[in-house]
Amino acid sequence: MSFKRIVFWAHLVVGITFGLVILLMSATGVLLTYERQIIAHMEQRAVEQASGVQPLTVDEMARVVLENGGQPGNSLVFSNSAGAPVELSISRRETSLLDPYSGVRMEDAAETTNAFFGTVTDLHRWLALSGESRQTGRAITGAANLGFLFILISGLYLWWPKKWTWRVVRLNLLFRGNLPTAKARDYNWHHVFGIWSLVPLFAIVVSGVVISYPWASGLVAAAFGPVTPLEAGRSAQDSPQGQQRADGDPVSFQDIVETLKQAEPAWRTVSLKLPQDQAARVVVTVDTGNGAQLSRQKTYTVSRVTGDVLGVSGVDDQSPGLRARVFLRFLHTGEVYGLLGQTLAGLASLASVFLFYTGFALAYRRLIQPIFRRRSLNT
Repeated sequence: MSFKRIVFWAHLVVGITFGLVILLMSATGVLLTYERQIIAHMEQRAVEQASGVQPLTVDEMARVVLENGGQPGNSLVFSNSAGAPVELSISRRETSLLDPYSGVRMEDAAETTNAFFGTVTDLHRWLALSGESRQTGRAITGAANLGFLFILISGLYLWWPKKWTWRVVRLNLLFRGNLPTAKARDYNWHHVFGIWSLVPLFAIVVSGVVISYPWASGLVAAAFGPVTPLEAGRSAQDSPQGQQRADGDPVSFQDIVETLKQAEPAWRTVSLKLPQDQAARVVVTVDTGNGAQLSRQKTYTVSRVTGDVLGVSGVDDQSPGLRARVFLRFLHTGEVYGLLGQTLAGLASLASVFLFYTGFALAYRRLIQPIFRRRSLNT
């Protein structure tokens, strides 16, 4: 048996073994394509604005939060969308939404939408298993990711023409009409969807392997270094101190935020970390991207005595390890490249649904149909 024949049968067996899991992950990936935008839209719709009422200022919102259980070190995230809720970020995994006009927590904002995407995410990550069974689900989806990686690489090897001519390439790049059989159609579709989606699917699957396996994450750390985030503002030298305000009062959060908005006119969110009482400086992060793009985030350290910017840190000041991990995390969803990247990731996931439909159809015709034919001939 030739090496190419061995690769073909390995490609077929791995596809059959993990096909249903990969199909589920692909279908849920399609549903999650615009999760961020849909949830943000539904949350904004949940805000009720009374006629003539203005949103709370940053200082007023900070005061309400601290009076209702918020702590220094929590962050207030303000969106550039008019009427959007304010996000209270307590930790990486714990956030709350606040009504921008009252500061009251919005416990049920977009509850149904969040529940739907939560269910889809659970299916995508660990097959909707719960408790200790999640580890089993995670192991299965991780193995399916590795299997999918082999399918992509072996599929490219099997497709690779012996001789490159436009005629040969065109037959596999474009959908063909008037094909004589359903098998020929599925064969054509399998190649077309596979070739056009190969690059984004490879990026999605490789990043998925890094997310799934500690050893893969360890390889990233070995290549780029450990994840060591830089303290805000350390990358810039302290600017000269300005004159203290004549009234002795600290510069308001609102004035600081408005100044940074003017410095970053393309801002989409501004995040202010609540300082300790009497703190002489405050940390503010301005994001001109979608929240998943380190290259579009800047963190400012600002004096509350003078309003001067004491330091600025951006993507170049973060450790290579952190940059690599964040890049791979959001490469998986395409968000690292914005709306275009999300769309390409969603289309690639949709293409993989067709890949496995056509792959199963071809496998059925090769492996199952001959059995039925032999049985019918023997009866």
